[in-house]
Amino acid sequence: MFVTPAFAQAASGGAAGAFTSFVPLILIFVIMYFLLIRPQQKKLKEHKAMVEALRRGDQVLTGGGIVGKVVKVHEDGIVDVEIADGVKVRVMKSTIVQVMSKTEPAAA
Repeated sequence: MFVTPAFAQAASGGAAGAFTSFVPLILIFVIMYFLLIRPQQKKLKEHKAMVEALRRGDQVLTGGGIVGKVVKVHEDGIVDVEIADGVKVRVMKSTIVQVMSKTEPAAA
């Protein structure tokens, strides 16, 4: 039985052959990081900054689709939102999706 030169060359790969087999996996992870993970982290960071910047008088949109005006911002992550005249709702800061209009800061 004769061994063809192709089989003989494939058998001698060693560490270089193992590394080249992982290169596609590494490339897939890098592409996934730049296309999915990094933009999601950036979006979360922007949302956190938006929620921390909430103040009285801002018009906001909640995750449930309710539009209202911020009446009071509590320390424990809760916001009082007025959705109609005399109707106030307590909402978690994290459920606020968008700030529709910002109020100008008071002149010091």
